[in-house]
Amino acid sequence: MATNSTWTVVFNDKKIVKRSGDMANTPTAYTIDDNAFWSQEKYSNIWAIQYGTNPSSDEVEHRDTTSHCSFSEANLGNFQDFINKWDAAHLAALQADWDADERPESEKGSRPTSYTS
Repeated sequence: MATNSTWTVVFNDKKIVKRSGDMANTPTAYTIDDNAFWSQEKYSNIWAIQYGTNPSSDEVEHRDTTSHCSFSEANLGNFQDFINKWDAAHLAALQADWDADERPESEKGSRPTSYTS
């Protein structure tokens, strides 16, 4: 697999990991429980994706003996679909943390309403 990727997707685990930006020092993985998303035909032979190094070294690993290839060669569409799923999960986590914080709102600030990678 590619090294130093900014995103990792593991299909069996339904996980998306962000390793860049505000998560560069603490990569954060979310399990995306959306069977309709993961069961799309275009993903049926995909094991994992390392994405965000550069187009020539982004890598898609297949379940069978198909050779690894770049993300663009795999014809999987737009990687933004994975980013959007991660962003939604991260926003939900930020909101849950905010909700669990027992301090007054004046101390913890406004409840998060959006997150964009």
